[in-house]
Amino acid sequence: MEKIHWGIIGCGDVTELKSGPAFNKVKDSELVAVMRRNAEKAKDYAERHHVPKWYSDANSLVNDPDINAIYVATPPSSHEQYAIAALKAGKPVYVEKPMSVNAGSAANMANAAEEAKQKLTVAHYRRAQPLFQKIKQLILEKAIGDIRFARLSLHKPSLSAKDLQVEKTAWRVDPSFAGGGLFHDLAPHQLDLMYYFFGEPVKAAGIATNQGGLYAADDIVSGNILFKSGVQFSGVWCFNVSAADEKDECEIIGEKGKIVFSFFEHKPITVISNGQTEIYHFDALQHVQQPMIEKTVEFFLGKGSNPCSGNEGVLVMKLIDLFAEK
Repeated sequence: MEKIHWGIIGCGDVTELKSGPAFNKVKDSELVAVMRRNAEKAKDYAERHHVPKWYSDANSLVNDPDINAIYVATPPSSHEQYAIAALKAGKPVYVEKPMSVNAGSAANMANAAEEAKQKLTVAHYRRAQPLFQKIKQLILEKAIGDIRFARLSLHKPSLSAKDLQVEKTAWRVDPSFAGGGLFHDLAPHQLDLMYYFFGEPVKAAGIATNQGGLYAADDIVSGNILFKSGVQFSGVWCFNVSAADEKDECEIIGEKGKIVFSFFEHKPITVISNGQTEIYHFDALQHVQQPMIEKTVEFFLGKGSNPCSGNEGVLVMKLIDLFAEK
């Protein structure tokens, strides 16, 4: 295999800018075909993005001989089905986050990849972005000494009745499609980064409930992790606060100071160590998944390691399950 010829299953909102165009911008990579159950929308996407082929049937795309890798970008409830079909067809898979609706389903995907002897990468793409790579470097260099704990706060206002009428928003708070609510949609990025920064977790627990009653999924989750390294993590995800109390912040506290950053807002990294403050700025990325897609292409071509394995994705899903269990 000298070049990756991609097929996308599920060319929805996430593929418009975050990922889709990047497949043609990465070296040795080309987007050949897209699939969506709505044929009209699939055709429209293909025409707008200059993709040669489009399908309304996933099996047709999977079995297209011109395609040698699959990107699964549907809602999580169908990730397992499509990923396993592609793996059994002998094609490596790049699958969106959350990896699936729960850890058991994610494990089925990881096992299928091993059985088929095919490659599987999970789109926890923030770990490949320069900002989060820098945080990893700061931790390894002990810029704030040994790490003691990390504290995460993600607070957002409730979704409005108008928001819930929008299909691309509504499915994210429908457990039958997403496995859970906005926690399941956003926390995979954050928990994966905690794992990427601090290593193997040995203990985790959490509490989840639905305070607002606006939809079926939980709207507030809290959780704690103890990592093998001794680092402790605590987080609160609340999706029913006032606009004035909106917050997206993580603090990593060390023996000499702290690192402060945001996951979703475009803000710099602030490092305070021994009373001195340093600010690290990063340009916004046009396609936020492009660095991860580049690493995935290298992995699929045998030129690099897996940037996020199926087993790593399963571990993140286990944390989500532990935080959200009743």
